[in-house]
Amino acid sequence: MLLTEFNSRTRDAAVDVVKPALDIPRWYDAIVDGRPYASIEALTDAAAQVAAPLTADEIDRALAHHPRIGERAEGQSAEAAHARSEQSGVDASAADALAAGNRAYEETFDRVFLVRAAGRSADDILALLQQRLGNTPEEELAVIDQQLREIAALRLAGAIETEGARA
Repeated sequence: MLLTEFNSRTRDAAVDVVKPALDIPRWYDAIVDGRPYASIEALTDAAAQVAAPLTADEIDRALAHHPRIGERAEGQSAEAAHARSEQSGVDASAADALAAGNRAYEETFDRVFLVRAAGRSADDILALLQQRLGNTPEEELAVIDQQLREIAALRLAGAIETEGARA
């Protein structure tokens, strides 16, 4: 979809475009209500800043849509398709190490480990997971908030393009 199309959609239709990137009403409402955007950069900048910080309840709600790193997302939803694409670089040979890391993280923080996986190898992700195990719960909430925003911005940039991108 072109950015100009997104900017001119009805509010409900625009929400339908944005919601799969991050299903947090306070966040997607701010994105939609911030239209029109002059560029994809303005849109992704907004995605990184609006509704900040997310609450612990909002983070838990968002994490409900994210599979564990290294596990293939099931289903036909937009969120599952995003997760499969974003984790495409995660090598299946690292499945055991990622599963062990996921268990350690969940025991420590009582939530699924979330990281922007797009463009990262399994080794990179494992190193980040190990590093983040040393965070306090408060520090980790801030990291998750930032990671959710990075993921949402990437998803929006993939869903909405500028006119020049189609040429």
